Amino acid sequence: MNFQTAERLRLLPPYLFAEIDRMKQEVRARGVDLISFGIGDPDLPTPEGIVREAQKEAANPANHPYPSYEGMAGFREAVARFYQRRFQVRLDPATEITSLIGSKEGIAHFPLAFLNPGDAVLVPDPAYPVYNTGTLFAGGKPVFIPLKESNGFLPDLEAIPADVLKAAKILWLNYPNNPTGAVAPPDFLRKAIEFCRRHQLILAYDNAYSEMTYDGYIAPSILEFDGARDVAIEFHSFSKTYNMTGWRVGWACGNASLVAGLGRIKTNIDSGVFQAIQHAGIVALDQGDGWIRDNLKIWTRRRDVLAEGLRSLGWDITPPKGTFYFWTRAPKGHSSTETVKKLLNEQGIVTTPGAGFGANGEGYVRFTFTLREERISEAIERMRKIKW
Repeated sequence: MNFQTAERLRLLPPYLFAEIDRMKQEVRARGVDLISFGIGDPDLPTPEGIVREAQKEAANPANHPYPSYEGMAGFREAVARFYQRRFQVRLDPATEITSLIGSKEGIAHFPLAFLNPGDAVLVPDPAYPVYNTGTLFAGGKPVFIPLKESNGFLPDLEAIPADVLKAAKILWLNYPNNPTGAVAPPDFLRKAIEFCRRHQLILAYDNAYSEMTYDGYIAPSILEFDGARDVAIEFHSFSKTYNMTGWRVGWACGNASLVAGLGRIKTNIDSGVFQAIQHAGIVALDQGDGWIRDNLKIWTRRRDVLAEGLRSLGWDITPPKGTFYFWTRAPKGHSSTETVKKLLNEQGIVTTPGAGFGANGEGYVRFTFTLREERISEAIERMRKIKW
């Protein structure tokens, strides 16, 4: 018997990375050795100190019952210590922080707490797809705001029509940015906070890449800026910072009423993060600064090898100041999807089509430098064989 899916599923585009996986499987079945610049999944292991703490705490029966919904007090206190040390931001662990089963979970669930059917959400384009899908699942209406290269991949907030702003409830921002690698100047972030105050918008800030920066750039928290605590909630993750993508742990912090609203959704949907993983997260937050520096040395070398290689092929690239993504223009005369298919089918090189991140991503391709330098160099040599 075939059952018809709900309308909300029919509204969704195919999930970007699932489609890439399907294409990869087809090429791999032909015996091709794939070199993947696709999904942003660090190939570096989780630091041993974090793993040892998880092993120890997983054996402790005290961690086996249901955890608290909002996260252990010790976990939230560790987040507060991290924010004080890293951003000079004071957070109340009791009211301004909640644990997440990875930031993706929190981002997807957050609109459920604050949207009524038909409310508008301002979604950057291109962007991480979950801002859009979370809006759709909550019955909201995504309104896409372009991120143009000519504007440094920052949205032109003042160009948003008045009727859209009247219906809007949430503005999503993400810097350092996935997929473009762009960073936001402090003046823009101050203006975004004032814009949200003026139009009574929630500023939902995805800061998953704050610890992945280069060339002396240091990414801020949105909560560093005056007035942010009135309008903003920030989402953060252990995934990229500490090579913990599979562990599924993160947090949201900021305005207490926004954190509480998300928490009410979560108490009805999930049962919190396994406490052994929260203990591991405490070690990461309190002891991980050296691990982050070690990671950045590796990411920087890989970034530079990829930059030199792509330039040697004539690709139009600007090395990012944040994230581990290159956002490059596709070769002239080729769409983003055509470029990705050609790289994959002819040389077994996996990349991500810019169009998968939104209409304004058309004409771009995303490379992720989460693979060894020798594999990056091998991919460049394979690409030399392709005729565009």
